[in-house]
Amino acid sequence: MAARGLSTVAKILSYQVLIIMVVSLGFVVGGWQKSLSSALGGGAALIPNLYFALRVAGSAEQDARKILRSFYLGESVKLLLTVALFMLIFQIPNIEILPLMAGYVATLSVFWFALLMR
Repeated sequence: MAARGLSTVAKILSYQVLIIMVVSLGFVVGGWQKSLSSALGGGAALIPNLYFALRVAGSAEQDARKILRSFYLGESVKLLLTVALFMLIFQIPNIEILPLMAGYVATLSVFWFALLMR
């Protein structure tokens, strides 16, 4: 399997992309608006997680205090980025809330399944 050589963070992000595609394809039967809404919800979860992963990975060689500061700053920016993405998404006409939230929650649920699999 190609995912064997990847770090845990890279695997989680890859699975999040896979979940976004699967859930969005599942909503295709309801129309493109539902599928797009689902994909945007997944993106609103994936993009902040990607930012956080890059932020924390960049501080891996530093002392504990700097790592902790980077972690807190990264988490704060991640939350603000999530809010900003949802604000942008809600500006798009004809966005459907249920598929949007389904894509968001399904993408975030990858973390829980990753913990269960360990």
